[in-house]
Amino acid sequence: MSAPLPTDLEIANAATLRPLSDVAADLGVGPDHLEPYGRDVAKIDLAVLDEPAPGQTAKYVVVTAVTPTPLGEGKTTTSVGLAQALQRLDKRAVVALRQPSMGPTFGIKGGAAGGGYSQVVPMERLNLHLTGDFHAVTSAHNLLAAMIDNHLHHGNALGIDVRNITWRRVLDVNDRALRNIVIGLGARQDGLARETGFDITAASEIMVLLTLATSLRDLRARLGRIVIGYTTEGKGVTAEDLHAAGAMTAILEDAIKPNLLQTLEGGPAIIHCGPFGNIATGTSSVTADLIAMRGSDYAITEAGFGADMGAERFFDVKCRVSGLKPDVAVIVATVRALKTHSGRHAVKAGKPLPAGLLEERPKDVEAGLPNLRKHIEIVRRFGVQPVVAINAFPDDHESEHAVIRRYCNSLGVRSAVTRHVAEGGAGALELAQVVVEAAHEPTSFEFLYPLDLPLEQKIEAVATQIYGADGIDVSPAAARALKDYERLGYGGLPVVIAKTHLSISSDPSLRGAPRGWRMPVREVRAAVGAGYVYAICGDMRTMPGLPTSPNAERIDITDDGRVTGLS
Repeated sequence: MSAPLPTDLEIANAATLRPLSDVAADLGVGPDHLEPYGRDVAKIDLAVLDEPAPGQTAKYVVVTAVTPTPLGEGKTTTSVGLAQALQRLDKRAVVALRQPSMGPTFGIKGGAAGGGYSQVVPMERLNLHLTGDFHAVTSAHNLLAAMIDNHLHHGNALGIDVRNITWRRVLDVNDRALRNIVIGLGARQDGLARETGFDITAASEIMVLLTLATSLRDLRARLGRIVIGYTTEGKGVTAEDLHAAGAMTAILEDAIKPNLLQTLEGGPAIIHCGPFGNIATGTSSVTADLIAMRGSDYAITEAGFGADMGAERFFDVKCRVSGLKPDVAVIVATVRALKTHSGRHAVKAGKPLPAGLLEERPKDVEAGLPNLRKHIEIVRRFGVQPVVAINAFPDDHESEHAVIRRYCNSLGVRSAVTRHVAEGGAGALELAQVVVEAAHEPTSFEFLYPLDLPLEQKIEAVATQIYGADGIDVSPAAARALKDYERLGYGGLPVVIAKTHLSISSDPSLRGAPRGWRMPVREVRAAVGAGYVYAICGDMRTMPGLPTSPNAERIDITDDGRVTGLS
């Protein structure tokens, strides 16, 4: 048996980093458009997008996955490993990823810089603060919240219905005690008492509209369109109505600029934004992708969770804004995920994997293949070439990989076994080769629905054509909201379905590719600034809690300033 890998942090700390100016030059970004944040991180000025591109338009690759277990299946590591492998094939490759939230970093899941020998460095900078973008989003969000309550305190000239304020506060820490709170207690001068709550910063509408904004002017306009609640007559009240959007934009002036770091093998890595995957797009920013496309042969980005959620939103929301058309969708599959979708095993976060999951059981993998098939069908529905990356774990068995590869062959889909965590780019060379092949085949990209379709029909299209539901059941409250949104002029927006990521369906207990079910739509909300309407199907926690033994207990710093315990 091979020796265990060093920890991610040990690997990252042992890395020799290239000068960031050299990394930027590989991306076609000169010193005039680079704003250093210390030695190993820099902001990229959006003015670079006004410069002539240094080469031909890149091939656009999105990395998605099968329906994941609670542990995740390795989309970020695969994205980084693929970029490193393409560079080993003498291709100019750039990876554009979301910035990690500190909630999971200090909670149970840990950081999101990749893993092993396929990660973005410096690891501790990436997972802790980075350039302060999350703090800027937090401040801009909470400034608007403060201005709402200040408006109420000083007479409520806009006639805001205090019982119909949808704008909460945010914090980039997992803290369940803040989910539901009462503010304004005390003397009259302490404000109006009312119920509200906190979400995690990644769930802020400002985070996702920052992700979708294409310029400072576009950001300012989107912030102004944020609807914070409604008057007693049912009219939406915006951030512009409260005269808050200008100051919010000023807070976000630097945050709109993507961050440049590097992979362990010295290739460019653009890190920007981190919207919540359950209720928002779950992608990195449009500007990050546009910069990656102009400076590479292959621009690789990631979409949150499985193809039913992240990839669908990537195609239907992000690509509408960017105007970019993807060439390839890499679907990350693991033996453990497909065994879980057999219904014979259960994976729980914070618990050891069940012994049966680690045994050689190719029949269990075979029983979980309908989930993989469904995700392949989803990608093909959008006219994009699918490639399956089998992310190999040390406890896998070759017979189990062979089951997945034979199945992919039977569907006419390219596949590759990857060992990029243990081997870096060298472990993803086969994947890089099949991605290159697939990227040069013709595509026929199309959106799932036209924007002039009524909102309810858009929701139904996602439920039936992507998730495989027989239909949708809209609650009376949701039906009224949809009618109001059409009346208020929001009917031309795309839709996002806020649901569990642990099943293609809206029921987290349903494994594989469920059939014979209907999707309940219990609530509908409008993220007008971000530019979509989202339907809530299930119980969505927008403020996570800490586990019994959070990662924060193991993180420390040495006397010479070196972070320890980060995972």
